[in-house]
Amino acid sequence: MRARVMAVGLVGALVCGISVTGEQASHLNPMIDLLTAKKGMFGLGLPTPPRGGGPGGNRGGGRGGDAAQTPPATPAPPPAPVPVRTPAELAQDAIAHPESDWFFTAAMERSADAGEPMLMAFQDAMAAAGPVGGSPRRLLAPINSKAPNITRPGEAAPSDYINILSRQLNAGISSISFVEVDTAEELRMGINALRFKSKGGTRPENVGNAPKYWGLSEAEYRRKADVWPLNPEGEIVVWAIIESHEGLANIREIAQVPGLSVIAAGAGTLGGVFSTTNAEGRRVRDDAAWEAAIQKIADACREFNKACAYPVNENDIEARYKQGFTVGILQAFNDAAFRAVAKGRALAGR
Repeated sequence: MRARVMAVGLVGALVCGISVTGEQASHLNPMIDLLTAKKGMFGLGLPTPPRGGGPGGNRGGGRGGDAAQTPPATPAPPPAPVPVRTPAELAQDAIAHPESDWFFTAAMERSADAGEPMLMAFQDAMAAAGPVGGSPRRLLAPINSKAPNITRPGEAAPSDYINILSRQLNAGISSISFVEVDTAEELRMGINALRFKSKGGTRPENVGNAPKYWGLSEAEYRRKADVWPLNPEGEIVVWAIIESHEGLANIREIAQVPGLSVIAAGAGTLGGVFSTTNAEGRRVRDDAAWEAAIQKIADACREFNKACAYPVNENDIEARYKQGFTVGILQAFNDAAFRAVAKGRALAGR
């Protein structure tokens, strides 16, 4: 009798779209169900070909130490070149890591023209492999993409910026990270650019290949391609990265912008913000001020009930998770990043 009750309960959970771990499963973008359930979530760097077309890529990479090494008396023979992985192979690499809740890329942050071909090649390969899977259906490789700063002096005008965001969305992006967010107004402008004009935003009505990349018809895509939770049926998740004195000063106002789901500490850039040049000409970081800035971001996340993100590694993920940074960003696709994601999922009880 007990076994029968358990079986009925499992069937009921599947019919209702709830996993046996208790996570609601109703959205194409898996980030949304995790955010709704307030579960920790973790993303890997998007597997990419090497820069310049050489061997390697970001799989299994990572910088070594900076200490000077004494060269051997007899130089070792150069290692055999690593074959360049095709977009189809890179797509399979991503599919082979379902533990990653999304894949991070900065390919189109600085130059949409330079980054778009690589991203489109990957998405074409994902579309060929089948971009959606599981029951209920979810994107197998949802992509979180950095967007350029909307108000940085001397860079893209608002109309150009809207075009760049549209190109990212048309490439099937399902989550946007706005970099160097300084004001609430700037973030509102960015969020508005993610919404079709027909829905009150400024995004052009062209959808490019995005429906194919989401495994949807064009009509279905137009219904779902909106900002969550502004639209409960939307599938686009918005992040704001705080990485300036101005952004820190305005963090509470930024945190209250409707449509924002995740606040991220831009730890690397903030390290430069809180650095000065000493008498020897070296840059020295004020660690106390830098850490205080990071904790100010965590405080705002708690106050306004936002998920808080940090660019973690396997050495600091546990400490940052305990501080409230329950969204772990891994900016690589290698063994160290895989171990960090596994560690984060264990911390989150997933």
